[in-house]
Formats: sequence, C-alpha cells, structure tokens
Amino acid sequence: MENAQLIALSRQTALRNQLNVVANNMANINTSGFKSQNLLFEEYLMPIAEATEFETQDETLSYVLDYKTHTDFDNGSFKLTGNDLDLALEGDGFFVVQLGDGTEAYTRNGAFHLDSTGQLVTSEGRPVLTNAGPLTFTREDGLIEIAEDGTISTQLGVRGQVRVVTFEDNQALQKIGETLYQGENAGFPDRVRVVQGALEQSNVDGIYEVTRLIEITRTYESVAKFLKDADELRQQAISTLGRFQA
Repeated sequence: MENAQLIALSRQTALRNQLNVVANNMANINTSGFKSQNLLFEEYLMPIAEATEFETQDETLSYVLDYKTHTDFDNGSFKLTGNDLDLALEGDGFFVVQLGDGTEAYTRNGAFHLDSTGQLVTSEGRPVLTNAGPLTFTREDGLIEIAEDGTISTQLGVRGQVRVVTFEDNQALQKIGETLYQGENAGFPDRVRVVQGALEQSNVDGIYEVTRLIEITRTYESVAKFLKDADELRQQAISTLGRFQA
C-alpha cells in the first residue's frame, strides 16, 4: 500500500475513534455528573516508512495518532429535585463510593437512595461512603438532613459525614464507568459545598457536540473519497503499465 494511503488510513482510524467519543458524550447528555470527553491527537513521525533510497530524499512521513482522551471536569449546572437524598457538589471534589471488591471509586453523580436494607447507595446500588463507612438508616431516623459540609443528621442525631475528596490532577484519574473514576492520593477539599436536594447535570454541550459530529462525519467521508480515488488511480496505472511490452 502506498504511503499516502497509509497516512489517510491513520487519519480515518483516528476519526472513527473520535466519533465514538462524541457519540458517547451525546448518549450521556442527560446523565447526572457525566463529564464530556475529547480525543487528543499528535503528529507521529514514522521512523521506518520513509523514502531515503533515492537521489532526492523525501521527508519523514507524518501520521495521525490519537494518544489520549481528555476529560472536561468543569462543573455542570444544578437541577433542583426536592429529593433529600439527591446531592450535588459545588466546587472541585468527588463523592466516594464502594465497589464490589471493597475498593473505592469516585463520582460526581449524587443520585443516591436507600436500598431495601436502608443503606445509602448510588443509582447502581453501590454503597456511599461516609467518614464511618457505609451508612444504614432505620425508620426511627425520620427526616434526613445533610449540611453543606456533608454532615448527616436525623432525629437520632448526627449519623456521620459524607466523604468528599479531591485530587491534584483530575486528568490522572482512570475512568471505570460513565461517571465513576479511580485514582490515588485522594486529598481533602478546601472549598466544596454539598447541596442537598439537587443534582449536577452533565456538562456536555449538545449544540457543540452536534457540530463536532457533522465535522467529523464530513472529514471521514472526504478521507474515504481520497482513498477510493487513490486506489482507482493505482489500478489505472497498473493496467496502463501492463500494456507496455518489455
């Protein structure tokens, strides 16, 4: 395959991956706490695929490489729900939840509820962690009130405090779900406020994502047309040269 087609194919592959990222953003536009993502690209200079055997040497071939997915951790808008167990974070921070293997994960999705045993869990059923671990409520607790610092109070008194953590570099977090992350060296937030009865909406900009989708689709079609034209040109050249006698 000619170098031009290889370069175009690398671009087409990167566009396909970018399309998947945009499609995932649009699919989660209504997911509470979801953070939009974008694919980052860089120029990759192929060290082997180059033409240096000729009198006039060509330059090193430059390919397209998608090397990282960047997550936008800007806060989304708040939606008041009136549900006492819905929580949102104003500022930089994450709620802490417990996975099935006992490890911790972090999320901005505060759509919490009580399961059949009275335990405070996420929408997926994962326990929400407080400073005393998972927390279970009974009928005697009555109304649940959560202060701005995460302190949980009921008719039985203070029951605990919702854990909120921060990280020096959010981009170092590993995404393990649509709104779940894992990371190391979690710290305590300086300025963060827990808002009861509200949910943080996705920070996906629908209009922007649709514009990106159209742009990516058009570019992909343009590259596909180039590959088709290059293949037809190569076939024509082979057919023409084949008619000449040695």
